[in-house]
Amino acid sequence: MVAAADSHSPRASWPETLAGAYAACESLAHAHYENFPVASRLLPAAMRPHIAAVYAFARIADDFADEGTAPASERLARLRDWQMRLHRAVATPVDTPGDDYDRLFLAIGHTIRSRDLPVALFDDLLSAFAQDTTTTRYASWDDLLDYCRRSANPVGRLVLRIGGYVDAELDRSSDALCTALQLTNFWQDFGRDWRAGRLYVPQDVSRGRDAREQDLECGRLSDAWVASIAGCVEATRRFFADGRAVCDGVHGRLRYELRFTWLGGRRMLDRVDAGRRDLLQTRPTLRRGDLPALVWQAVRWPGRAA
Repeated sequence: MVAAADSHSPRASWPETLAGAYAACESLAHAHYENFPVASRLLPAAMRPHIAAVYAFARIADDFADEGTAPASERLARLRDWQMRLHRAVATPVDTPGDDYDRLFLAIGHTIRSRDLPVALFDDLLSAFAQDTTTTRYASWDDLLDYCRRSANPVGRLVLRIGGYVDAELDRSSDALCTALQLTNFWQDFGRDWRAGRLYVPQDVSRGRDAREQDLECGRLSDAWVASIAGCVEATRRFFADGRAVCDGVHGRLRYELRFTWLGGRRMLDRVDAGRRDLLQTRPTLRRGDLPALVWQAVRWPGRAA
């Protein structure tokens, strides 16, 4: 394990152009705060600009993939161009940013080099975004978990590397937590995804319970679908259990950030479970009133799994 980054922001020592590039990434992150829990003030100040750069890179790429009105071929071309720009930015720093994208690549290229981040993790993210343009069903848990391996797990590993941690055990636990969070988001968005033409419940789960898409087309969640979602929730709980160790394996403010993320994800999964009969019409959310309890639980974190 490598020592964690210090708690002081490095931006004051950066050239004005570089500091401005990171500031633009942070503005984007704050504008999408609902989808960016890991950018909170709990993070060490030294990590925030780098996390924001990673987020900005991934957020824009994800938007390319989700442009439903554009043909899949056009969205894939934009993602390929995004990947090429990333590799160029890592190899040759942008000298004079000409537009917002140049500023983003100035920041992310600097982050990758200064924090020694594996570019392969960014390639994995982009491969998952590309898959979103063509894949709307998953035959098995193995297929869905492979998607999570590329769409979610790289984020956790990047956070650890930015924090200064290079540890195989932490990586494994982080992977479990990120997979749990991704799966929870799938079940939370069950109705929204269905209306967009996507279904993330693995077909070996739904068919094993005789859950049919025709029932969803009729606008109702049958008992078979409720049972299928219940099975998915229980599988997700096991990933949360396996992912808890990463919250205890880091130090300082990052420990509280990960605790807060774990607790918030678990609470969301509980809310999905409680409202699973209404998931076609209702999207469960966390509310402002949940915040004090989550903060308190993060502070008094027990020594064993909750």
